[in-house]
Amino acid sequence: MNYPDKFKLTREQSLFLAKKKWDENIYCGMKMENRNVTFPETQTILQGVNVGHVALDDIQAILNMRDAWRYLLDTLDETLDMAAVCALNGLVSRNESLAWGVLRTGKVGISGTTYVPPIPDAEKAQCELAALARNGGKSPTEKALDIFLWGTRAQLFWDGNKRTSLLAANKMLVQAGSGVLTITDSFLQDFNRLLTRYYDSGDGGDLKQFLYDKAIDGIEF
Repeated sequence: MNYPDKFKLTREQSLFLAKKKWDENIYCGMKMENRNVTFPETQTILQGVNVGHVALDDIQAILNMRDAWRYLLDTLDETLDMAAVCALNGLVSRNESLAWGVLRTGKVGISGTTYVPPIPDAEKAQCELAALARNGGKSPTEKALDIFLWGTRAQLFWDGNKRTSLLAANKMLVQAGSGVLTITDSFLQDFNRLLTRYYDSGDGGDLKQFLYDKAIDGIEF
């Protein structure tokens, strides 16, 4: 096994970790989308206090991620299928996108790359996700990384694909007690470089190894 679980947490420990890390994870989701907001500002907004100089659409995006994380934690015992992924996107992209919570029906481009993802097919997407989630030869950590890579490159939705994929991967990790996936500021430049390479080539090996090495966090005992 190339990517064994780094953590083996109980359900109680896993939920504690997820709740402890969700503000940082939400902030990292904002930075992945180049949102101009700081971590303290994110924490303040999550506490229900508006920050006057933060743009309203950034506040909306933070609150959307908050609601998506709440949904994730409330549905931990439910299967990670396309209905769940669409529900996550419906919260992440609410009032931000052309449509949210449904697969896109037109072409999109990705900044910084010539790769044009195909228009998704619902049945194919469900089969691909199911295959990634049930692969018995891989650890939950590796499955989660595969799901993240698949979702980011497939660009299933009009907007919020990286954030939705991050949430879907974390649902898999928290369910299994395998930690959380969080791409922090210090690694964001390397992440973006490897993600662009992955878009162009379709080979996610370097990005997957990077995420395993740098972005899986947990509780050390």
